[in-house]
Amino acid sequence: MTLSVAIITRNEQAAIRRCLESVAWADEIIVLDSASADGTAAIARELRARVETTTDWPGFGPQKNRALDLVTCDWVLSLDADEWVTPGLRAAIEAAIAAPNGKCAFRMPRLSSYCGRFMRHSGWWPDHVTRLFRRGQARFSDDRVHERLIVSGAVGTLREPLLHEAIRDLDEALAKMNAYSTAGALMQFERGRKASLAGAVWHGAWTFFRTYVLRAGFLDGREGFMLAVSNAEGAYYRYLKLMLLGEKQ
Repeated sequence: MTLSVAIITRNEQAAIRRCLESVAWADEIIVLDSASADGTAAIARELRARVETTTDWPGFGPQKNRALDLVTCDWVLSLDADEWVTPGLRAAIEAAIAAPNGKCAFRMPRLSSYCGRFMRHSGWWPDHVTRLFRRGQARFSDDRVHERLIVSGAVGTLREPLLHEAIRDLDEALAKMNAYSTAGALMQFERGRKASLAGAVWHGAWTFFRTYVLRAGFLDGREGFMLAVSNAEGAYYRYLKLMLLGEKQ
């Protein structure tokens, strides 16, 4: 069985080398780059990835499906540029595609870091994600953000984690919060949903409580508190932006 790795990128110069080096053993690596203004594409070509480019940005789900349309191997591993595969996960992937036992896809736990700390609580662990699948038997949803893989068949589970540098620093946390809250608001607006100021405040407060208390974010130390605040702000601004979109309409 052969394996393709599919990665979408945009200005990922700081992370893409680590990601690509971790899957250099794959039979094929496809990088679909969305008009990066840094050295992302050059690094990918240096590491012998096949690089294709797009000039528009339809959202995470549609862009990942574009990448899937480019792969040619039997199995596909879909990664984000800020994720990487450990030697243990590589061994688990190779064993799974060699003997899938009736499974057409596999999920794996993802261990993510926030401002330098790997988070073991806060709703971030084990955070199972389905990323390994037979070509042609799975597609991503068309969501602009927080896309999910839709699989036609049985899904197995790998034990080894996928590593993920979700947030490098507070500047990135603020930038992602702004971008994701905008995309989330647009998604909900397109589905005909509405929001109010009171609803925005409620969602922000509830998100903080859920992350920090119910999901034991307090056990992640100061980064757990920082993440809970960041999540709360993201929810608050998402519904605030949705409210303003409704008023403009």
